[in-house]
Amino acid sequence: MSKTPSAREALQRLRDGNLRFANNCRQADKLLTHQQRAALAVQQTPCAIVIGCSDSRVPAEIVFDQGLGDLFVIRVAGNIVAPSQVGSVEFAVSRYHTRLVVVLGHSCCGAVTATIETLLDGGGSESCNIDSIVRRVKPAVEGFLDTELRHDRDALHRAAVRANVRASADHLRHGSAIIESLIERDGLLVVGAEYALETGLVDFFDGVPTD
Repeated sequence: MSKTPSAREALQRLRDGNLRFANNCRQADKLLTHQQRAALAVQQTPCAIVIGCSDSRVPAEIVFDQGLGDLFVIRVAGNIVAPSQVGSVEFAVSRYHTRLVVVLGHSCCGAVTATIETLLDGGGSESCNIDSIVRRVKPAVEGFLDTELRHDRDALHRAAVRANVRASADHLRHGSAIIESLIERDGLLVVGAEYALETGLVDFFDGVPTD
């Protein structure tokens, strides 16, 4: 099995893969040999952990042109970070030594739309479980309600998607002693990104090294 790459190496790998995907030049659609499948049955070394939305249009392995065993993917509506998501990241960074975590939001996110509708139109879901998702997205929307964006729902949605990604990434950076320690001492990187349904491109915009 290959060695787990550094955070920067993994980030470049995802960027390169996303460009292939957006340009319809995917490489990951290939059959595994019996030896490769047997090796994956014994051990995995995912290059990155992706917390993404459950939206059917945003499958991380395809968006980043990665294959079986390449990504440790956690999907939940609104790419929110609750205790189970934090625990899943802790599990992967501790057991597999993966050093890149990507919180992946996307344009036209239904969970963000539902939250905006709840705050601006009133009412709520008949399900307490759906409400639990909306409650976690709310802070990303509420910060814009006293601005001009309140009167432009499309612009409000775009801003809220990114604010929600930042909130989830920040929660991971500061809501877990395990993750915080690995960030400080072992090169773990938590970044935020947005996938554009319209273009197929991923924009890494939060927590990305500039040097």
